[in-house]
Amino acid sequence: MSSRPHKQSMSELKLRRLVEHNQRLREDLARPRMRVSEASASLIRYCKSTKDHLVPSVWGPVSKQDDPYAPPEQPCCNCVIM
Repeated sequence: MSSRPHKQSMSELKLRRLVEHNQRLREDLARPRMRVSEASASLIRYCKSTKDHLVPSVWGPVSKQDDPYAPPEQPCCNCVIM
């Protein structure tokens, strides 16, 4: 008779997991969707209109003052104080 409560608790655990999984599926279903063709067109528009300093072959060379990835300018001497 001691196995009866164990079976009931396992059944309850399985039911709880199924209910949680069902809730996650409902949340996924409610998530806004977009057609792949619309998302692709939007991504292409963004890439064509947003200058990317890491792709100079497309956008041309970038001046050092406009390049956020350029190393900082060094002082006139290269002294290191320890």
